[in-house]
Amino acid sequence: MARGDLALQTGRSQEEELRHGQSPWALTGKRLVRKRASMLALIIIATFYLMGIFAPWVAPYSYRAQNLDRTLEGPSAEHWLGTDRLGRDMLSRIIWGARTSVIVSVAAVLSGTIFLGVFLGALAGYAGRWVDAVIMRVGEIFLAFPGLLLIILFAATLRPRFVEAVKALEQSTGFTGLIESGAADYFVVFTGLAVFGWVGMARLVRGQLLALKEQEFVQAAIAAGATHTRIILAHLLPNTISPILVVVSMGLGGAIGSELVLSWLGIGVQPPTPSLGAMIFELGGQSSLQRHPHLLLGPISVVALVFFAFNLLGDGLNDALNPRTQ
Repeated sequence: MARGDLALQTGRSQEEELRHGQSPWALTGKRLVRKRASMLALIIIATFYLMGIFAPWVAPYSYRAQNLDRTLEGPSAEHWLGTDRLGRDMLSRIIWGARTSVIVSVAAVLSGTIFLGVFLGALAGYAGRWVDAVIMRVGEIFLAFPGLLLIILFAATLRPRFVEAVKALEQSTGFTGLIESGAADYFVVFTGLAVFGWVGMARLVRGQLLALKEQEFVQAAIAAGATHTRIILAHLLPNTISPILVVVSMGLGGAIGSELVLSWLGIGVQPPTPSLGAMIFELGGQSSLQRHPHLLLGPISVVALVFFAFNLLGDGLNDALNPRTQ
């Protein structure tokens, strides 16, 4: 069957399903469910995020619990993935490390990709003229430098100052625990990711709105007296949700990877707060690999599996939201 005939048949079948009362989102869900690889990826990602959210209840031990009499042990019934050099349970450390990745990735995507990216992209695409020029030129300045390098400079420069400010706040107010819980490190890392991670989403939304705002339904809304805010929120952004979902799914994986790299370099989340990146750095030395390679297998396997799942989910969402690509 020719490609044009296949696209025509796909379009007709979609129209027939819509006539039977099924919404576009229901059709998208049905197409996604039929993709076994994407559903498997979704299950893996959901398990990872649920494991991180419920880490205090899921982890068999506290990430701080030490037993110096049982250091560097292999897998056993009591410690399924063994213990590290301080006798801490590796499975518990991995679960709490997943919590760090979950907090940072969700906060970075919500504040940077979704809030800043969608807001600035919609503003640039709809307003045009000098507003568009200013926002896009600022974005191009950010894109002129390696994104990860900017995040590293941001974290390395501001983290000591921010930690000192938080300590002063704790001493003056008597409200303690922010430094100990790792909240200060979380804030620095996801703020850096948000500040330098909005450009891609902004350019995507801007391009979509530049094409959509010339459509007849937008002109009809303007003629009916709709405000600019209503036009953007009710008419334009809902028509850009498909590519936004794909970018968000990939952005979560990218934020997790950036947090891992920052912690691996020693300028991200600091001990004793667990991080998968810090574990990989600590256990990736030559002597550790020669004597206790099983300790690195756990965090490396989790990271590789999550990244692979995000890639599969992104491909599945792209196909499900764009049926003509099937």
